[in-house]
Amino acid sequence: MNVLLDYLPEFRDGFLGTLAITASSALLALVLGVLIAGFRVSPIPPLRAFGTAWVTVLRNTPLTLLFLVAFFVVPQVLFQGASPYVLATLALGFYTSSFVCEAVRSGINTVPLGQAEAARSLGMTFSQTLSQIVLPQATRTVLPPLSSIFIALTKNSAIAGAFGYGELFNVSKLLNDKGYAIAWIFLWTALAYLIITFAISAVFRLLERRMGVAR
Repeated sequence: MNVLLDYLPEFRDGFLGTLAITASSALLALVLGVLIAGFRVSPIPPLRAFGTAWVTVLRNTPLTLLFLVAFFVVPQVLFQGASPYVLATLALGFYTSSFVCEAVRSGINTVPLGQAEAARSLGMTFSQTLSQIVLPQATRTVLPPLSSIFIALTKNSAIAGAFGYGELFNVSKLLNDKGYAIAWIFLWTALAYLIITFAISAVFRLLERRMGVAR
């Protein structure tokens, strides 16, 4: 208990840091994932090929390797002087977007094909059909897997601590180096992660109830 009380500001900053990186990465992953899912079901072959390559490469690349690229390659090529927060967001967001893409694509496939055909017969474009007809219906199916994906994202954010970003794992490493009992450090850190993951689960359960179809 003493380690929590003595270093409460550090735990607070680490908790907020984990919240920040989780939220920003989830938003980036959601935007990219929906966009790439649209590419994967697009009638344009180059877009389908790009979407397939995106998912194949990112899903089969270790997340740690993506962090290494983000922190040691990206600053030299694109964003010189970028903060660890931005670089960690890019690594986590890009990696998670591949899983979001496949979840959204699976949801799109549950919508009857006749829905899209009817929209096209009314003169709607592919983007209009996808955004106004297909995705709203697919959302109900997509919510449960998205919940699991974002919970996994929260736990994956711990890797950012190994690269100097101030989140919960980074705080745990700092206190462990100072000689505090590792069991108590891990206990408080685990409880903090549980709070975040339970909150994500509660939000998605609420969304599922609101968007569920009465049977």
